[in-house]
Amino acid sequence: MANYFSNHSQSRFLANSTTITPPSSGPSQTPNTPSTPTFAASSSRLPSSKHFSTTVSTTVSSERSKESSPSTTASNGAAVHPLRNTWVFWFRQQRAPGNKIISYEEGIKKVSAFSSVESFWSLWTHLSPPSALQPTTDYLLFHSGIRRPVWEDPVNISGGKWIIRLKKGVTDRLWEDLVLAIIGDQFDECNGGAKGLSWEDKGEHGSDWPEICGCTISVRQSEDIVTLWNKVDADSQVREKIRDTFQKVLNLPSSTIMEYKSNNDSMQDTSTFRNSAIDRSTHS
Repeated sequence: MANYFSNHSQSRFLANSTTITPPSSGPSQTPNTPSTPTFAASSSRLPSSKHFSTTVSTTVSSERSKESSPSTTASNGAAVHPLRNTWVFWFRQQRAPGNKIISYEEGIKKVSAFSSVESFWSLWTHLSPPSALQPTTDYLLFHSGIRRPVWEDPVNISGGKWIIRLKKGVTDRLWEDLVLAIIGDQFDECNGGAKGLSWEDKGEHGSDWPEICGCTISVRQSEDIVTLWNKVDADSQVREKIRDTFQKVLNLPSSTIMEYKSNNDSMQDTSTFRNSAIDRSTHS
């Protein structure tokens, strides 16, 4: 089993990428939350990252129809900042009430989708952090091209995932930074054919989903496991670029042990984490 790293320091985002910063104006509004244990019961959670404001703006339900430009205006006059893709949060719990073990598919529940900076922050500040979740609980974030966050999904099936194992107590900040990096296009340089699509071209290339499919955080009894999923396993150069960007956006020390496993291998041994390959490359 890989060693766990503990000397985590705050991440720094790439200078040439979009910063996901919510506007400072606009009324706060609590989103409609489903009856699932993913949400804090009493009050919203403030983001832990120092790079972002804690202001929450109004969620705009019609924002995806206005994505022809990087910035639009809602009916109440507040600016809406669309993301390049729509993203979906999922929640999975291995044990149902009564401590009964349930299958992976049965345990997956959709939480909510978002497609703008404003709708992301409205959702994020009401999600409990990983440290508040019970063991054998997962958060999953995938773009809307993924029908179900499983290995067999048509977009996922030819890909794989990078894996890092964390000590308890460091996951909240890392998870937040990874989510912000993904929806903020920090991995844009890892894309293949879809790289560099303009806002106008996006609608004409609906099948050109980004190389990064999504990410997960798995809370376990003695460790937390973060995975970063990509679309194409066969391209080693793309995998290495994703690995390097993964380290950079989270400011991981070079001693961090990283593992990789294809989704095909996961389907063969029915495991996401077991029998993964440890990356032994030297990083600067």
